[in-house]
Amino acid sequence: MDRLSWLRKTLEDADLDVMREMLKVFAEELMGAEADALCGAAYGERSDERVNRRNGYRERELDTRVGTIALSVPKLREGSYYPDWLLENRRRAERALVAVIAECYVRGVSTRRVDGLVRTLGIEGISKSQVSRLAKTLDEQVAAFRNRPLDTGAYPYLWVDALAIRVREGGRVVKVACIVATAVNSEGRREVVGLDTFTEESGAAWTAFLRGLVARGLSGVKLVVSDSHKGLISAIEAVLPGAAWQRCRTHFMRNVLTRVPKSAQPFVATLVRTIFAQPSAEEVAAQLARVVEQLAERFPDVAAMLEDATADITAFSTFPTAHWRQIWSNNPQERLNREIRRRSDVVGIFPDRASIIRLVGSVLSEQHDEWQVSRRYMSAESIEKAMQPVLAVTDGLDREVAPALMAG
Repeated sequence: MDRLSWLRKTLEDADLDVMREMLKVFAEELMGAEADALCGAAYGERSDERVNRRNGYRERELDTRVGTIALSVPKLREGSYYPDWLLENRRRAERALVAVIAECYVRGVSTRRVDGLVRTLGIEGISKSQVSRLAKTLDEQVAAFRNRPLDTGAYPYLWVDALAIRVREGGRVVKVACIVATAVNSEGRREVVGLDTFTEESGAAWTAFLRGLVARGLSGVKLVVSDSHKGLISAIEAVLPGAAWQRCRTHFMRNVLTRVPKSAQPFVATLVRTIFAQPSAEEVAAQLARVVEQLAERFPDVAAMLEDATADITAFSTFPTAHWRQIWSNNPQERLNREIRRRSDVVGIFPDRASIIRLVGSVLSEQHDEWQVSRRYMSAESIEKAMQPVLAVTDGLDREVAPALMAG
């Protein structure tokens, strides 16, 4: 019998253990050859062309048609080696998504759509132990990220927002508030500083959330940016004394336009935007007064809204002009929310709150890492100006702002 016929017969007659062993040896030999090529010499070989050395192995599991195989992946002394052609190196957010969908599938709460998704992801027939093992490493990473100290310096700007996410609790589907907070640190870089879930957006929930940030070391907050959340203003006053609140101009504009006939909405929107198009704090205040006067006769409700919200929508003007576009609305947070929604909408209904934290936390930790290596969000020089004391602005009084503060 020739070798090819012998190999074919052996494979046909072999049991699963033999097949797994053969696949393991074959895969490890290929990885070893690739690692040797990266080192410039074979394992243990003395060569002048060597540029790196082996440094042991790390265990990785490979799911195949004949079962799960434990592979020994070579490690290098300098740099890293990962066989992308064999093992799929999923991002944390992708692994979290797989874990959450698999958990839905195992618990029997999946819809037809979720059942199709888990099969597409290649996790048909996954067991509870496999889900637990997959989620364990993710939960540890997310917990370390959420609980890390925030004591490296001041955080002058803080953005907060809440997303409504559906989850199964007590045998029914309810909506919970998933609160996310981002900030700019003293170096001008953005950070994700907080994540938690609450039954509702109440004053107690916001207070507990902000106290948690302070307990981890959050300090130096000069301005909190958000839309008009229930109970948030009192929580800021109680937990972050000295911090101002900027009401998101985008959300405020939407509220204003609900008080105006559709035919007049473009005119009113354009007029209100002129308030934010001014070059200085003094001119912002003056233009707001002119807009209120112009709208008072035709749209008294809108004029009253502007007067009542003056301090809230113009808090940005007491900070460096270079920062105005980032701090006069919650748009930076909204973009982050869209990325979260893109992943959470795939799940639809989460099996529990822990799975929300797992998925959203993985998405946020990836975004946080990207911010640390990308371009600064604000310059360090302008951040120093933002940290200088500012005299509060009140209606009817001239605005007094430190000259250095208003230099862009």
